[in-house]
Amino acid sequence: MKETFDEAVSYQHREASGLKGLLDNPYVLGTSAFAAIGGVLFGYDQGIISGIQEMETFKARFPMNATENGMVVSILTLGCWVGSLIVGYFSDKIGRKYSIALYGVVFLIGSAVQTAAMDVNYLLAGRFVAGLSIGGLSMLVPLYQSELAPASIRGSLVSLQQLAVTFGILISFWIDYGCQYIQSEAQWRVPFGIQIALGLLLIVGILFFPFSPRWLMSQGREDEALATLAKLRRLPASHPRVQEEFRDIKINVKFEKMLLNTRFPELAQGDHKVSTWTNIKVGASLYADCFKKGIFIRLFIGCALQFFQQFSGINAIIYYAPRIMQSVGLTGNSISLLATGVIGIINFLSTFITVLYVDRVGRRVFLMVAAVAMTVCMVVIAVIVGLFEDDWPNHTAAGWTAVAFVYLYIANFAYSFGPLGWVIPAEMFPLRIRSKAMSITTSANWMNNFIIGLITPIMLETIRYKTYVFFAIFCFLAFFFAAFVVKETKNRSLEDMDALFGGNSAAEDNALLEQVKKEENSNITVVKTAAEKEEA
Repeated sequence: MKETFDEAVSYQHREASGLKGLLDNPYVLGTSAFAAIGGVLFGYDQGIISGIQEMETFKARFPMNATENGMVVSILTLGCWVGSLIVGYFSDKIGRKYSIALYGVVFLIGSAVQTAAMDVNYLLAGRFVAGLSIGGLSMLVPLYQSELAPASIRGSLVSLQQLAVTFGILISFWIDYGCQYIQSEAQWRVPFGIQIALGLLLIVGILFFPFSPRWLMSQGREDEALATLAKLRRLPASHPRVQEEFRDIKINVKFEKMLLNTRFPELAQGDHKVSTWTNIKVGASLYADCFKKGIFIRLFIGCALQFFQQFSGINAIIYYAPRIMQSVGLTGNSISLLATGVIGIINFLSTFITVLYVDRVGRRVFLMVAAVAMTVCMVVIAVIVGLFEDDWPNHTAAGWTAVAFVYLYIANFAYSFGPLGWVIPAEMFPLRIRSKAMSITTSANWMNNFIIGLITPIMLETIRYKTYVFFAIFCFLAFFFAAFVVKETKNRSLEDMDALFGGNSAAEDNALLEQVKKEENSNITVVKTAAEKEEA
């Protein structure tokens, strides 16, 4: 039936961005915010080790040199790298929602092993297993959020993932600060154990939230996809806005399937079970598609963003914050942990800038402005440390100046490369390879993260102030990457990215796409005609 005028006015199209856009979509906001608990797990496990490794009872239980210390910290990210590579299969097979729950279970296992560890081998094993989970969740959550969100607030919603990461880091720093006064091994076992409760909350809670409409459509569950989309948009299924978005998703999914059926005719024969070998060929083909024209530039941008996110030096500061604070002149474990806690607060609060304004200002502007500011901060820190690192007691003012520039660096990273390293890859790729491509870009993050975590304690011990020069160089290069390579994606739908990046340029692809559009337009015409006859 046709929509009445009153209904059309009551459910008019909402395209606001920023805070108003988020408040206009409370169900999407709530769902995305809860899924972002996956980010809290990452931030917490990432941040908790910075304070724990400085605790006396921890050092007594696990005596380590700089290289071993670096391995304990960085093996989490090695597990993340592996987890992010294998998550694409589960994401497509059982859906984004159930995959989040599955990886939550893996997180519980890793957290329990870390909490109960009695020697370094158990600690390494627990952190690796927890890393498997965090690596998968770091791809799944932005993917899930981006597929739920309308284009006008997609950047803000996916930024919730990084906001959650910073919140996890924030609470981990202050829990470390509070637990340092415990005199037994509970000093570090309690911080490790708290994350088990967060994992349980994610596993149970995510089961009550919706599937991705785009994933449902890819599974042939069209009625569920439409109902879920209508619920997410808080509009009737018959509303023009819902129908238009549903049609775009359907066209995109059908097009992707027709491409696969053309390349693998056995997939089009629904009367028999597809062989394992065929599934392997399809999977390999989809990964190969990531390196084709129109897609490879997106893959490069996504991986390069993750590279600059890590080589800007952020996790050198997060993982070794107390040690960094000592390197710029702060003495005493309590003082360095307290200053580290302030890093967590600044990191968390500055991320709100992205959540509220990224869909208004755009991605590239944030990246370019922050790259300049971060370069200046690292250069100033390097100069101060280089001049006074051998005589901090007589230059306390210089030490606090360096700390101030660490804080300024954190603030600029938090609204730029932190969240946008996840936002941009989550919105660039076509549906058929989205999970595969994101598993590659996410794995790039974790491999670079692993390298930084491994080399930072060695750099601080050997080249000292030049550590900050090293990071300043990459912050400087990041500006040119953002200015000349990154493309602006604000307010573009997921189905509209081919027009921006290129792709589907082959004649057969275009022919298939036009065929799908004609079929859908024909179906819409038939439905409208039937409805008009019914009313007459």
